[in-house]
Amino acid sequence: MADYRNPDPIDIALHCARAALGMMERHRVPPHPENFSIWYAYVSGRNPDLTQAIDEILRTGTGFSAEINDTLYERFAAFTPEKAELREVGQRVEDAVGRMLEYLSHASQGTTKYGIALETFSGCLNTDAPAPSEINGAIAAVLTETRTMADLNRQLERRLASSGREIRQLRDALDSLQREASTDALTQIANRKTFDAVLSLAVREAESSRRPLSLLMIDVDHFKSFNDTYGHPLGDQILKLIGRSLIETIQAKDTAARYGGEEFAVILPETELDTAISIANDIRLRVAGRRVTNRRTGETLGQVTLSAGAAQFSPGESITSLVHRADEALYLAKREGRNRVMSQRDLPQDGI
Repeated sequence: MADYRNPDPIDIALHCARAALGMMERHRVPPHPENFSIWYAYVSGRNPDLTQAIDEILRTGTGFSAEINDTLYERFAAFTPEKAELREVGQRVEDAVGRMLEYLSHASQGTTKYGIALETFSGCLNTDAPAPSEINGAIAAVLTETRTMADLNRQLERRLASSGREIRQLRDALDSLQREASTDALTQIANRKTFDAVLSLAVREAESSRRPLSLLMIDVDHFKSFNDTYGHPLGDQILKLIGRSLIETIQAKDTAARYGGEEFAVILPETELDTAISIANDIRLRVAGRRVTNRRTGETLGQVTLSAGAAQFSPGESITSLVHRADEALYLAKREGRNRVMSQRDLPQDGI
């Protein structure tokens, strides 16, 4: 769910709120606060499990009864597993660091005692005529503290090595949680939450550098019909295929994301509109050139086509405006017959 202690930027929040209310109206979901919190989280891509649950309801056409709405809220609003995992790993990191500080403090105490023993021995030698017993006692004390210090160092080395391994494991766990939090579980590309964050950063960079920034919105043609005909597992196979095709087509500086359902988005920094249109066509042709096969039966199910809309950021405009213009170009591509790319140039008055 959304973390309201760290709210989204106003443009993103407004876009998500409008999208949430729009979807609630289309699916006849009463817009009270509990339902709104669920749909806001859905459109923002904050919770993959919630996204999967709502996607499944949309696919099956079950509808959103009061009971289903209540179940979604009880299941996803009060508790978020990813936050619990982060808290657990954070507590383990805190414990590991605490143990390391304790080990270092213990070693520091041993070093202090060793220093005192050396000072005592030095003071004994600096007297005019130290007695042999005094020298022997000082030497014995230094030897005892030396052995103690050696033992402490060995223990510290072992403990620090163990703590180092534990912290490396925790770092890997945090990296894994971060990947899971930022990645769509099905397609393994960025999720909606990551898309929003990356686009916000890309817009700020485009504003400051005055370099171009383009955005693609992409949708699978007739996806519901394919799902209804062949089933959801093969529908998921198509979504995975598109995710791979996006990654294979774009560059490292670009970001491909699953925007929601069968809709995808690609953020293209330092990219003019003409290049963005070309990239969208490359993606469209790459997907259309592949044939979807039922792995269980070996049956070839035909061609998958995409429609896409492209828009270029104009300095000073809002994120909502950029996304809306790319969306409008996408819907125009749908109206014009699908399996094509349209851009803001094709919109009335350049989509403004």
